Amino acid sequence: MNLDKIYFKNREDAARKLADVLPIDNMRLEEWTVIAVSNGGYAIAKIIARELNAKLDIMFNEKIYAPNNEECEIAVVTELEEVLIHEELVKSFDIDLNYIYSKSKIIYEDILKPKIASFRAGLKLDNLEGKNILIVDEDINIGLVMMACIKTIINQKVKSISVATPILSTASIPAIDSITDDLYYIKSLDHFVEATHYYEELEDISMEDLERIKKEG
Repeated sequence: MNLDKIYFKNREDAARKLADVLPIDNMRLEEWTVIAVSNGGYAIAKIIARELNAKLDIMFNEKIYAPNNEECEIAVVTELEEVLIHEELVKSFDIDLNYIYSKSKIIYEDILKPKIASFRAGLKLDNLEGKNILIVDEDINIGLVMMACIKTIINQKVKSISVATPILSTASIPAIDSITDDLYYIKSLDHFVEATHYYEELEDISMEDLERIKKEG
């Protein structure tokens, strides 16, 4: 099987190329808030936000994995304690919903809450009503994280919601397209491997790195 391939030098290169496919001039006619949904996405989102003269933030979230299988994502919990479940996997593995919801509470208390405290002094990202939102990530594969964050943000009664990513799986497009106003991307792949396959450099970004990027001009 031949895998589709595309390489960005790094996140900055991907962000610049992504900005080229956005209708920047038209978007600048309104106020926007750019929201990343991962630490790596935040580095890209910062460049996009600068191009749009927009506010920048991040929607913290964590994946929930199947019992005894730390590679199988079955749900995502966001910082507003909303949970999106991959229903097909949960049914096929016969996973008790109580497991997912109890796990989500633990993850929120042990992981998400400390991140919110560190990054935003404990304030949740819950002030988006009436705003134009552009969600950004470095890639979209299965799309569970993106869908969870989209639905969390939609529930805040935003004015509009769009998504931008340098690269995504073709399979993720219909679901995202169906609940957003616009979807922008550079490349869609039928056979998506993982983000590191498409970037020459894609270093991990820690919470400390995130704080540093936030403070940089």
